[in-house]
Amino acid sequence: MNHFPSFTSRVVPLLMNDIDTDQIIPARFLKVTDKQGLGANLFSDWRYNPDGSSKPDFVLNRSEYAGAAVLLAGDNFGCGSSREHAPWALVGHGIRAVISTSFADIFKNNALKNGILPIVVNAETHQELSLLARTKIPLELTIDLGTQTIRLPDGTTKQFPIDGFAKTCLLDGTDELGYLLKFEKQISEYEKGRL
Repeated sequence: MNHFPSFTSRVVPLLMNDIDTDQIIPARFLKVTDKQGLGANLFSDWRYNPDGSSKPDFVLNRSEYAGAAVLLAGDNFGCGSSREHAPWALVGHGIRAVISTSFADIFKNNALKNGILPIVVNAETHQELSLLARTKIPLELTIDLGTQTIRLPDGTTKQFPIDGFAKTCLLDGTDELGYLLKFEKQISEYEKGRL
């Protein structure tokens, strides 16, 4: 997993509530154990017609959102099953942060373990971002995990909460095991002292 620096990106507005993991990555794509290629199937049933052609009106297919790394979603993003393929597909498409008022717990944990920042904002901030995303196309935001802020185009910032351990792991570009392995010398010394 790569470390998580501050970055500026266009924002993809997908302002629907209760987007579940089967919508993020349909079950028929879960046969793989490799993350490669899952990004092409992100929101597959919404992005593509039955013949495989792109639906031009779906937000991810619109040119103004090409390369966007921030997804602005409605309430309760990532609900449904616990499939880790959902964050794999988001990462594969280039999404680095998802902004919502709430996330399903399992999705949130899977996202953090795969290098996606789930940003929880209050209803007022979400409404402001939603309005900006509809009127300033494309909306660009700066995400700064170090300061836990979202910087808007006018320079104002919005704070967001994050668990301290999750923040450390993202900033360091590591997972729980990698974090523990940083203390391998101390662990070895402790074990030697117990013999």
